[in-house]
Amino acid sequence: MEYESYYFIKFQKYPKIVKKASDTEENNLLPRSGGKTKRVTNDSYQNLPNINHQRPRSKAVSGKTRDTKSLNKEHPKQGQVTAFRGLLTDTAKGATSELDLNTFDCNPDPSERLLKPLSAFIGINSEMRELAAVVSRDIYLHNPNIKWDDIIGLDAAKQLVKEAVVYPIRYPQLFTGILSPWKGLLLYGPPGTGKTLLAKAVATECKTTFFNISASTIVSKWRGDSEKLVRVLFELARYHAPSTIFLDELESVMSQRGTAPGGEHEGSLRMKTELLVQMDGLARSEDLVFVLAASNLPWELDCAMLRRLEKRILVDLPSHEARQAMIHHWLPPVSKSRALELRTELEYSVLSQETEGYSGSDIKLVCREAAMRPMRKIFSALENHQAESSHLPGIQLDTVTTADFLDVLAHTKPSAKNLTQRYSAWQREFESV
Repeated sequence: MEYESYYFIKFQKYPKIVKKASDTEENNLLPRSGGKTKRVTNDSYQNLPNINHQRPRSKAVSGKTRDTKSLNKEHPKQGQVTAFRGLLTDTAKGATSELDLNTFDCNPDPSERLLKPLSAFIGINSEMRELAAVVSRDIYLHNPNIKWDDIIGLDAAKQLVKEAVVYPIRYPQLFTGILSPWKGLLLYGPPGTGKTLLAKAVATECKTTFFNISASTIVSKWRGDSEKLVRVLFELARYHAPSTIFLDELESVMSQRGTAPGGEHEGSLRMKTELLVQMDGLARSEDLVFVLAASNLPWELDCAMLRRLEKRILVDLPSHEARQAMIHHWLPPVSKSRALELRTELEYSVLSQETEGYSGSDIKLVCREAAMRPMRKIFSALENHQAESSHLPGIQLDTVTTADFLDVLAHTKPSAKNLTQRYSAWQREFESV
């Protein structure tokens, strides 16, 4: 076994091991009566003709068999080898004819992205290759199916993201010299305003390799592994270019250095330094690698990271028109879901004024609660329904009115209204649009 392994590693194939025939086997080939030679066959060879007769054979193959029989009379050994090769050819042809090629789906799923294999990721050792496999798990392989038109509002943010990611790939001849594309963009603002939704739209529309990176991806308990993971992340992004690296909740990874009580851990400092160095390398290169970061607490970010994120965009609370469009989207006049039909009679302009200070996720929560209230009234009828009956009774939901929506609004408060002034103050000091 050791010799076979050595031979396979050196020549990429297994050796052919033969055994010298003993004297007793040579005696079996001695001439007998009639001057003809007869070979003593093993039990395994006696079954070969039976297999040969079981499979239907074509005319060409049968003609070849007649020729081999005539050769067997003159050269018994050579004829036997030829017949065996014909048997293998026959078996392969029969197996191919039985395959139904129509059962194979040759069209891959367009929503699933195909990546280059890591085996071609050269220039790193086996340890780095294992880390590359860990980072590759956070690549979006399936399409999130979020289009630009699915995002209500945020026109300035969408335009800047297109300038940084879409247009440089579509029109590379325009983005040269001083017009080189941006390498880093920060989306900051209250929670629930659509920062992650923008990142999903980038993954859907921009046709780039999308790395969805969180703190758990690049932070390791083993000494030295965090900075290695950061390095492998950017090397993989260059390997799969054009690429987008999305760093969600950036403040959990790149908080200000030296502000932690009792001093910051050495491993955290090394990881932050490596991340800054890698982003500096992006700025000096022409690789189509873009860093998109999102943060709810931008005032906690390190100043060196802010300098490398060239564009800093406030994703603020939705405007009056955006809130009205959101309410109309979630609660249209008539909406059907399977067997249920929900009707609404809402004054959208009035509700838009009442929801000032609410984020997009807050408005969606209010709309869900308003649609749930008429549903609660039919639960008693569903509970009293006999289980043995195969059909549910006819269900008619009450119409959701403006009064119902305002009643829900009185019991659902906004999640980030108190931070609006702080975001505006930080924007005046660090804005870069």
